[in-house]
Amino acid sequence: MSKIALRGLSAATLAYCLCSAPMAFAQQSGVAASEHEQAEDASDDAFALEPSASPASPVLSPLSGTRAIAPVPATASRAADDGAASAITISGSATLTSDYRFRGVSQTDEGMAVQGGITISHESGFYVGTWGSNLAGWGTFGGTNMELDLIAGYAFPVGAGTLDTGVVWFMYPSGADTTDFAELYARLSGDVGPLSLTAGIAYAPKQEALGKVFLTGAAAAAGLPDNPGDKEDNLYLSGDAVYAVGDSPVSLKAHLGYSDGNSGLGPNGTSIAPTGTYFDWSLGVDVAPIEGLTLSASYIDTDISAGDGAYLLPNFATLAGGEIADATIVFSVTASF
Repeated sequence: MSKIALRGLSAATLAYCLCSAPMAFAQQSGVAASEHEQAEDASDDAFALEPSASPASPVLSPLSGTRAIAPVPATASRAADDGAASAITISGSATLTSDYRFRGVSQTDEGMAVQGGITISHESGFYVGTWGSNLAGWGTFGGTNMELDLIAGYAFPVGAGTLDTGVVWFMYPSGADTTDFAELYARLSGDVGPLSLTAGIAYAPKQEALGKVFLTGAAAAAGLPDNPGDKEDNLYLSGDAVYAVGDSPVSLKAHLGYSDGNSGLGPNGTSIAPTGTYFDWSLGVDVAPIEGLTLSASYIDTDISAGDGAYLLPNFATLAGGEIADATIVFSVTASF
């Protein structure tokens, strides 16, 4: 697949464009900021839960862009105290998805995943939460083959919009050494009638888990590190739009993300930004036939071609040797409370 023209843009230009759009729309419309936004795909399509993955009430999950479609965040909440209105609310979700795509790249060997998350929010805007998923192939680090994200953040109004900031700790229980890492995130959101816009940025400071330890997949397969102990950082920019279709239970959504990080492989032979810099995007639809249940379908793709990722083989592929960043359609069912 050919690279798209946007690859020539600088990260600063992209960040400015993404972050200014929702605020401009929100201020122009004067519509009150949405108090419960989901990190739509993604990722979320991180942290977002965005697809879903991220707190919309806060967004659970680190701008994953779109996780799974983006881990789907909780969309309904329950007062911690069944009596009078409580300052604390608890929300959660469970998802069955046909593929866990993190920023466009499969983390489950293009197979199914069971995911779940829970968020505890205070009326002040502070929240904490956790989200987890099974892994396979490229996304695994041994042990339980599971990703468990710990999230803490604060959401507050900014003009007619909402700014959500926080940190996500990615951990892989019982996995190999030097796998866990932290990522900071911020999202600005606003509504224009039935259209919800979100611009996000996620930054992971230099850490050994993100280091460019192996320059090629062959070196990783042979266990011959080129830069042992190296530390690198990672930047992810995202833009999301969700359009509610009239009074129907249908919502249309779109996501665009840009990654800038390690072009090689980390200490465990993977990278959250394979090939260094690339774009991911998705178009999808959510249908909520009844309260607490969402059926989703998303077309997800990246501009990483087979040739681009060839030097990362055999790691950057399914166990059968297929591509894991190619176009696909992901289906999911999410139950939330």
